[in-house]
Amino acid sequence: MSSATKIPARLTVAEFLDWCPEDGRVWQLVDGEPMAMARASTAHARMQTEIGALLRNHLLERGSTCDVLTAPGVAPRVGKANNVRIPDLAASCSPAGDNGRLLSEPVVVIEILSPSNHQETSANVWAYTTIPSVREILVVSSVDVRAELLCRGADGSWPEQPATIEGGEVALESIGFRCPLAAFYRTTRLAALR
Repeated sequence: MSSATKIPARLTVAEFLDWCPEDGRVWQLVDGEPMAMARASTAHARMQTEIGALLRNHLLERGSTCDVLTAPGVAPRVGKANNVRIPDLAASCSPAGDNGRLLSEPVVVIEILSPSNHQETSANVWAYTTIPSVREILVVSSVDVRAELLCRGADGSWPEQPATIEGGEVALESIGFRCPLAAFYRTTRLAALR
């Protein structure tokens, strides 16, 4: 995208999916407004790759029909016509919808929290709770070995507060995944601190 190309002020999801800036940035649509996402830090990128590999390997070993994707587009139910959010990772157990342009029925959504994306991540987590298929939302810190897990209850409700994981094990029941939290940090400087 050249510097002369104007960023649209407002778009629908259909318009956003057809709009393809070639500027090397990842974009999401928030209440109709296209927003460029901040470039990930090296630690963030390493963690995204490591967590994705752990999940992928787990699903392959189980012969699961589920799949994990890096930075897929997902459509929250609230404001569905004007929102496409881009989590760091998401797992789905059904085929892609919208011609493969949005992840269909994600069951697990994972965000990696960096100091620069706290507000954006909080807004996205709220949006993910409106997706009926989402069972678990995991937010993993990139600055310390810590995560927060939200699990949808059997009645469809979400807890008021996430469960905090500091050390120990991460369990994503919807895809049968269990792993020491420390494994997420294997390729970062935090690996030496655990």
